[in-house]
Amino acid sequence: MEGTEQLTKRQMKALQTRENLLKAGRAVFLENGFQKATMTQINKMAHTGYGTAYVYFRNKDELFVELMETIMQKMYEVADLPFRPKTKEEAFSQIQKQTQLFLKAALEEKAIMQIVKEAIGASEIVSEKWNNIRTRFINGITTDIDFVQKTGLARPDLDASLIAKGWFYMNEQLMWDLVLEEVDGDFEKVAVNLVKLYTGGLYQ
Repeated sequence: MEGTEQLTKRQMKALQTRENLLKAGRAVFLENGFQKATMTQINKMAHTGYGTAYVYFRNKDELFVELMETIMQKMYEVADLPFRPKTKEEAFSQIQKQTQLFLKAALEEKAIMQIVKEAIGASEIVSEKWNNIRTRFINGITTDIDFVQKTGLARPDLDASLIAKGWFYMNEQLMWDLVLEEVDGDFEKVAVNLVKLYTGGLYQ
């Protein structure tokens, strides 16, 4: 753990306990699903004292939200890739790469992402967290669209924030379809089709 050199033994132990609870939580959620998982099960798997989990997390929803942040890191890294294309071809290539990486990251965490989908429908806290994640992605996409509009690569008559929402929602829906195995698992094919549709309407 970075930045732990100045921590006391007690603080180090607390950090380790938290990590143990998160690790145990992931295992319990994967085994039982979100709705059937309990804090008692998580506490037991983490080998912590009775009720210790509640010292760190008010409930399983709060623990799961922290797990989600960890899971989403790889997707955030994709979203944060620099986007400064100089040509339409360069833009298409970068968007296709980002889309493929986004879908690939979700599929690499397919089992836990299936639990995320369940939890979004079962927990107001998790649903709110997912909406915050959506907003982060949409804001990033809006910035990218603003850039290509200002450089003359994209149509200036379109509302960047509306297009960003539509683009993310398309990616999100097909991500869930792939994760839940409701469409063919070829994420590269999915990405190519998505990007052709998106760029065909946005770019001049």
